[in-house]
Amino acid sequence: MESQIRDIALAPQGHHKINWVKNHMPILNQLEKEFAATKPFAGKKVAICLHLEAKTAYLALVVQAGGAEVSVAASNPLSTQDDVVAALVDSGVTAFAWHGATEEEYFAHLEALAQTKPDLFIDDGSDLTSLLHSKHPELLADIIGGCEETTTGIIRLRSMAKDNALRVPMIAVNDAMTKYFFDNRYGTGQSAWDAIMRTTNLVVAGKTVVVAGYGWCGKGVAMRSKGLGANVIVTEVDPIKAIEAYMDGFHVMKMIDAAPLGDYFITVTGDKNVLTKEHFAVIKDKAIMANAGHFDVEIDKVSLAEMTVSHAPTKPNIEEYVFADGRKVYLLGEGRLVNLAAGDGHPAEIMDLTFALQALSLVHVLTHPELEPGVHSVPKDIDERVARLKLEALNMTIDTLSEEQAAYLNSWQV
Repeated sequence: MESQIRDIALAPQGHHKINWVKNHMPILNQLEKEFAATKPFAGKKVAICLHLEAKTAYLALVVQAGGAEVSVAASNPLSTQDDVVAALVDSGVTAFAWHGATEEEYFAHLEALAQTKPDLFIDDGSDLTSLLHSKHPELLADIIGGCEETTTGIIRLRSMAKDNALRVPMIAVNDAMTKYFFDNRYGTGQSAWDAIMRTTNLVVAGKTVVVAGYGWCGKGVAMRSKGLGANVIVTEVDPIKAIEAYMDGFHVMKMIDAAPLGDYFITVTGDKNVLTKEHFAVIKDKAIMANAGHFDVEIDKVSLAEMTVSHAPTKPNIEEYVFADGRKVYLLGEGRLVNLAAGDGHPAEIMDLTFALQALSLVHVLTHPELEPGVHSVPKDIDERVARLKLEALNMTIDTLSEEQAAYLNSWQV
């Protein structure tokens, strides 16, 4: 199929971006060489629905080096970088995406990706998975399987599996330790604040940051907030995570109590209406709101617009909302995933781990046709291999168990 992109003339600039991240992704460098020699995807069509920026582009090229015919579409209309997409097309990848796509255009691009009739696919948020199952079940018989990257996507997949609606095997990449320990925690923590600070150019030290959700992403955001000198409040619905946040040194309270106190609000829950009418009624003047969850539903934009007398862009990626009493609040990146809507996403070294998991998990799906439809864990040997490749790239070595130690750990006898 013919690509649907903004401007192929942007390709040179996109190649520069891809080359930059390639220099900082040694695990994918190793896999690219391995795949080029072994061609694990020879004769297969692979569809990739991810945030289309430089690091994702390099993953697509690594899969292409493995012999695949690769097609891509965006998992978020604001994270697409048109020059990177042009560079992919210039490299022989078929692409359906451009920055700022309308909702209609976004789903049209997903539809085009589905129509490439992939054998394998990589998804982010399960939009492609949902589309294939709801509108194109006739294509599923020829799909070997796929991988899912996000917490939100895996929640959707498990819901499908529970309803016996999931008809292909899917690897839950987000649940691998080398994913959530590093991507969710250190990646989200750094990239969310990178985007917020770049966009606002305001100080963080001494201010109050409200982090909604204390999963692995929330832990990372709270950690980086503290490191920047902020006073940190965590809101939670899970009592165990709430105690964990307290013992990590953070204030814990309900969002309604935090709303009048916060200078920054960062939602990281994966759920809808985390900040809504009751909170907007008492939210602090000039509060800055950002979302680091997958979908733009955590901050209730509809209620916010209804409760304010005006709203308008005040600078790129910042919308100012004015209440009747004169209070103002600022929404970053349209309430979409702030680290990609208003930034470049996670650091390259972090995504090196995640995308290595994606590539190797895709090989696992292809080489294990016995996998039943449903949600499957990343095999432990893949998780550990990615970690060892990272250690090698860092020129670090670790101890290994002796036979005696291994036997001791695996025995119940003293």
